[in-house]
Amino acid sequence: MEHTKIKVLIADDHSLFRKGLEQLLELENDIEVIGEASNGKEVIEKAVELNPDVILMDINMPIKNGINAIKDLKEKGCPAKIIMLTVHDDQEYLLEAIRTGASGYIMKDADVDHLLKAIRDVYRGETYIQPNLSGKLIKDFDRLNYYSVRKEFEQYNLTPREIEVLLLIADGKNNKEIANELYISEKTVKNHVSNIFKKLDVNDRTQAAIYVLKNHLK
Repeated sequence: MEHTKIKVLIADDHSLFRKGLEQLLELENDIEVIGEASNGKEVIEKAVELNPDVILMDINMPIKNGINAIKDLKEKGCPAKIIMLTVHDDQEYLLEAIRTGASGYIMKDADVDHLLKAIRDVYRGETYIQPNLSGKLIKDFDRLNYYSVRKEFEQYNLTPREIEVLLLIADGKNNKEIANELYISEKTVKNHVSNIFKKLDVNDRTQAAIYVLKNHLK
């Protein structure tokens, strides 16, 4: 039986970039580029017409920028997963893209392997942030405290201690640092971390941070 290919739509206002990206992706057996768009308005029209699985989208596009295009696509119920492919590594752009509904964020100068992993990961329903950018996401939690998120996470049956651990994870602290701060053993921290990931249905620290951003701190 023939394997289903991941249908990709490329949205960028630079024709040479689109063509180069298409040539790279077409080398992969499991990816098919089904269309291109040169501005934010066109990507919405093409997404409705072509029904892609994944949209690779620049942030800075004419007529309608990438962030606003995401909002419109979500309002129309477009099921495509969206990866922001951009020159911006600013924390503000990253946070806004994730909050708006992007499933991935990757730099235009990233290695091809990162891009291919991003496409395959988001197609499977995961979120992909280029590894060297994840720290910018975590820093957004500096302003948080236990009381501001306690109510939000009670629905997930997180214990008060698990919420404390979650916030320290989001603050970028490792298990040893969390253990020292809370005066508990590293083994206890590991147990808490495991329970948190299980209850939130995430696989790692960055995903936990993304989950909070996307669902609770808009």
